[in-house]
Amino acid sequence: MDETEFWELIDSTREAADGDPEDHAELLVDKLTQADPEAVLDFARHFESRYRRAYRWDLWGAAWVLLDGASDDAFDYFRCWLIGQGREVFEGALHDPDALADLLDDFDEEIDGDGEELGYAADEAYETLTGTIAPDLGIPPAPAEPEGTAIDFENDQELAGRYPKLWERFGGMGD
Repeated sequence: MDETEFWELIDSTREAADGDPEDHAELLVDKLTQADPEAVLDFARHFESRYRRAYRWDLWGAAWVLLDGASDDAFDYFRCWLIGQGREVFEGALHDPDALADLLDDFDEEIDGDGEELGYAADEAYETLTGTIAPDLGIPPAPAEPEGTAIDFENDQELAGRYPKLWERFGGMGD
């Protein structure tokens, strides 16, 4: 599975799920179980490499504003969800995290921003196909700390200054 096929699979299953992350994960597992185990591992490598690329302080700050707070786990699930939004949104957010304000048409805080199940889709499909747990993907280990400079998530002024568009659209929701 190449990068184009990876993104086509992400897009087609998201569209079929009408944007619901849980339905998206189920459809993704269904599609992956129609492939061979090696293709599922290829998908997992693509997913994991993007997941790791998104482990950045600036993106965590954007998630914090968008979600009105984001713990370690919430940021992990946010990164899975972000991949699930497709290549344009994912790459746009990595290029400029504040651009999420423009890249996201609708955002329902009840369901959006949490793609935990998407992160398990390849593992689930591989186990269904083979009856065994997926092997090590053979990619470098994840960094211990996010890339970039740490952000004070509790400083509303700093967040509003770094993410003016996101702050205007989503900031201070809990105030």
